Amino acid sequence: MRPAADRLADFLGHFLDGPLPVRLRAWDGSEAGPADAPLVALRGPEALRRLLWQPGELGLAEAYVAGDLDVEGDLAQALGRAGRTARDQGIRRPGAAGLASAAVLAAGLGLAGPPPQHPHGRARLTGRLHSASRDRAAISHHYDLSNEFYALLLDPTMAYSCAYWTRPADASYGLADAQADKLELICGKLGLRAGDRLLDVGCGWGSLAVHAAREHGARVTAVTLSAAQRDFVTARAVREGVAELVAVQLRHWRHIDGGGYDAAAAIEMGEHVGDAEYPEFAALLHAALRPEGRLLVQQMSRGANAPGGGRFIETYIAPDMHMRPLGRTADLLEAAGLEVRSVESLREHYTRTIDAWRANIEDRWGDIEDLVGETTGRVWRLYLAGASLAFAERRMGVDQFLAVRPTREGASGMSAGPSAPSIPAARYAGEARP
Repeated sequence: MRPAADRLADFLGHFLDGPLPVRLRAWDGSEAGPADAPLVALRGPEALRRLLWQPGELGLAEAYVAGDLDVEGDLAQALGRAGRTARDQGIRRPGAAGLASAAVLAAGLGLAGPPPQHPHGRARLTGRLHSASRDRAAISHHYDLSNEFYALLLDPTMAYSCAYWTRPADASYGLADAQADKLELICGKLGLRAGDRLLDVGCGWGSLAVHAAREHGARVTAVTLSAAQRDFVTARAVREGVAELVAVQLRHWRHIDGGGYDAAAAIEMGEHVGDAEYPEFAALLHAALRPEGRLLVQQMSRGANAPGGGRFIETYIAPDMHMRPLGRTADLLEAAGLEVRSVESLREHYTRTIDAWRANIEDRWGDIEDLVGETTGRVWRLYLAGASLAFAERRMGVDQFLAVRPTREGASGMSAGPSAPSIPAARYAGEARP
């Protein structure tokens, strides 16, 4: 009998316009495909059976998550090269004779059969889209995986958002420094001073709230839907000596009350708000600020033809998320009465940030596997590899929007100069710039 890899190559050849985009190693040890292409090892016929029952991104992702296939070498590089090759060549639908031949090959390879069971970890949300209860469940699915898991993934600042890299990474400058630079950049753009009131919507594990209180003397109201995060931030504020300046609220953004804030921030939280709900969200931020109060939104974007997060991300990582083109977000902020003063792209910064998180996962794989199991670990390994590639290839972006609530007469309270230094000067006063 011919080796399984050769028969697999023949089967896939009915659907590809060119050679295989990867090198295949079948379950019998045989190999086929370009010698210099990324190597994909198939543990059994289940990998392709998943694709037959669930063609596209999600079927392929579940084959990896379940361990039915693996990739040798850097996962993001392999995904990028295979994806570019497949896009360049294209996929075709064979005619009747080709389909019949493919069916015979599939049967001989054991690809026919019932659909394989989905790996555990799929989000299963119920209720009205973006209702408070459904949003709470969506946030819990993603952020309540455990504080211990995120401590392994992130750096000691526990900042789970794009960092701001002001110099090349080396032994003296790493992810924690780049996250601190991001926090200082945000505080600089917001013009925070001692005693200012800051609303931090979607506060995560409190990196911005604690930094703004500790370094700038701001009085912070931090809001989260995650009980695990609420407890963590409350304890962190006590531990870092700013408990009197940081108040943590467990509530939906719709239920934020009060106003008169000098500044507000939403750091990679707007993606969870929803498309139809974003105008209400922007209006709430406007209402929360005093006249001349500033707003900093850091938010991911997608192209006009791909507004969501993708089926794999929405199924396993961040259900119900919505991203839109950059310009649309600026329109929505201004429609709410805010004036957008600057927009800064951090796209390349996110590739570096995610790659640092990926390195943490690999360096701490044993601990991660012990804590959440191999399947969840593989979900996150694939998620971060795909995310790194998406930012590197400009299929996704991330931007900081600085906006202000003008007075009735149109005054912004901002000077005519730059809104903030491009490099957080306070952290490197007197040092040479890279």
